[in-house]
Amino acid sequence: MNAATQPLHPAHKAHRGSIHLEDCAVLQHQDCGARQFVLRLQAPRTAAGATPGSFVHLRCAEQLPMRRPLSIMRADAEAGWIELLYKVVGAGTAALAQQPVGARLNLLGPIGQGFTLDPQRPRVLAIGGGVGIPPMVFLAQRLRADRRAPWQPLVLMGSEIPFPFRTRPSHILVPGVPDGTIACMPQLDEWGIASRLASLAGYAGCFDGYVTQLAEHWLAALPAAERVTVAIYACGPTPMLQAVARLARQHSLPCQVSLEEYMACAVGGCAGCAVQVQTPQGPAMKRVCVDGPVFEAQGVFAAG
Repeated sequence: MNAATQPLHPAHKAHRGSIHLEDCAVLQHQDCGARQFVLRLQAPRTAAGATPGSFVHLRCAEQLPMRRPLSIMRADAEAGWIELLYKVVGAGTAALAQQPVGARLNLLGPIGQGFTLDPQRPRVLAIGGGVGIPPMVFLAQRLRADRRAPWQPLVLMGSEIPFPFRTRPSHILVPGVPDGTIACMPQLDEWGIASRLASLAGYAGCFDGYVTQLAEHWLAALPAAERVTVAIYACGPTPMLQAVARLARQHSLPCQVSLEEYMACAVGGCAGCAVQVQTPQGPAMKRVCVDGPVFEAQGVFAAG
């Protein structure tokens, strides 16, 4: 085992023993507009262990020692690649956007506890907002391959800037969404997975409102016998996740959320990303990087 692919930590630290240090080649780097990019990296160890909700800590350029945490949007364990969707917001991601195909980047991954699927609740409602979209795409990819249950996923995405893909009318009917809400993510449509988009920016075919309001329309229209088979999974900005948690409480539905926090080490050493979580033993501080980023929504967002 060489230094480029060895485990970062001893195996007795279960949550760390699966994190690898990899030098990765840039396979594809697509400019999606609105300062958004999709980056495909050859990262076989990370691809093999990645789960929806996990992320990588990426060194964006040789001259920038601080890494950036980026959610995994897709992974192909057989081919050994992962895809990351990111938005340029500072010096690190601006430098990353300049990396050409063939460049080599260093990452730690896969990191974090991902979403846990429940075959007893096959009607999956996945809600992604902004940079929270990638884990929902990865969740959809995993559901497509999972044969444990007759999954019926619906992926709802919200954005106030242009979506990082060319939208189109969906070929899949979704009862319960408002008339005219027909825009979808083409990749999901091709996979046979229903998706709908929401925005306050007036984009054609999108629901005119928050993505959580679109979710409420859909849930309210479901017959009670079907609603009890729903589980909610979400990733996005904190106000959106708070609204998702309220929605889940309103309908007495299980809900998992993937949190976004600033991270320094991303492997649990600095505890700079710690948040308070309610546990059966009482409140506790949990590290978003390795104890999360996925938590039960009601443990993070109290009723109110």
